[in-house]
Amino acid sequence: MGLLEGKVAIVTGAGRGIGAAEARLFSEEGALVLATDIQFRSNLQEIDTASSLLMMHHDVSESESWKIVVDIACSHFGKIDILVNNAAIARYGTLFDQSQQDLENHFRVNQLGTFLGMKAVVPSLAKTKGCIVNTSSIAALRATPGVFGYAGSKWAVRGMSKNAAVELAPLGIRVNTVLPGMIDTQMMRDAGEEAAAQYEQLVPCGRIGTPEEVARVVAFLVSDRASYITGAEFKIDGGLYT
Repeated sequence: MGLLEGKVAIVTGAGRGIGAAEARLFSEEGALVLATDIQFRSNLQEIDTASSLLMMHHDVSESESWKIVVDIACSHFGKIDILVNNAAIARYGTLFDQSQQDLENHFRVNQLGTFLGMKAVVPSLAKTKGCIVNTSSIAALRATPGVFGYAGSKWAVRGMSKNAAVELAPLGIRVNTVLPGMIDTQMMRDAGEEAAAQYEQLVPCGRIGTPEEVARVVAFLVSDRASYITGAEFKIDGGLYT
């Protein structure tokens, strides 16, 4: 029996990187998964309802889009046990060269998207005593020059997660946060090969992490083995911010 046998999960930002790895692993561990991403096609008629891993278009910054996702999950799978808020954007820049639009874009996807997701699934998770994992970043642990808007939004995710953990605990809903470090994703590669090489040299473990390594931590956190863990933060950074 898989670690997540019988669970129903929504994973956002599942088009690539960490979200894609989480969706695959959850499915392998027995969960029924609705994987969402803004880059997926929007034609819901193309969903294979016999599959344990469904994919659909989703703009996490729109509340109406969240209502559709929740309705699809409940109608196809009958319930929701798990939400992983993974969708995010990163636009590199300092305070001096990031625009107001840059800040608003980070806010809408990274912070507002996480907020809307948590709020949308609470009624369903209260029925199943389910759980939420929000994806922050080690950029939200201390000053990280060059990612002003991204870091600010990920600090916000940490704060919202802490409050949500306390507020939702009486409903039986757990909320935890993961803080990935230098992970081999397109987001990190967008920083450039030279920057990636410099980051790798700083990691005590001597290498960049993989999306699968993050996914395995998240799979544990959403499983019944983590039933007494809420309000916690898990760094997955190879010792970089120790």
